Amino acid sequence: QVQLADTGGGLVQAGDSLRLSCAASELTFKNFNMGWFRQAPGKEREFVAAIRLSLTYYAESVEGRFTISRDNANNTIYLQMNNLKPEDTAVYYCAAGQHFGRTLNDYPYWGQGTQVTVST
Repeated sequence: QVQLADTGGGLVQAGDSLRLSCAASELTFKNFNMGWFRQAPGKEREFVAAIRLSLTYYAESVEGRFTISRDNANNTIYLQMNNLKPEDTAVYYCAAGQHFGRTLNDYPYWGQGTQVTVST
């Protein structure tokens, strides 16, 4: 069974940086597209970033501040988040799928989520 373990969340101040990690197991990692989503309190889960091989794309709200990357040797993806803002506060989830998309339905496998809180 595919397992995704996302870690690295925390409480930071506006303008700080944070790096999230997602370790995958029980899948042929290099064959999967990987994504990050987030869900703020009272809001729907939304797309943040995705990576297919070396191709990446981002939600407009994080473009230029967040960077997604992958390490196929270690079955891990990362989300480097710079210049964090209070509106980035959410639970962040990594996801795996075989469609390179930005909708929840594109990713059948999900991590448990990691909380990111950005204070003013």
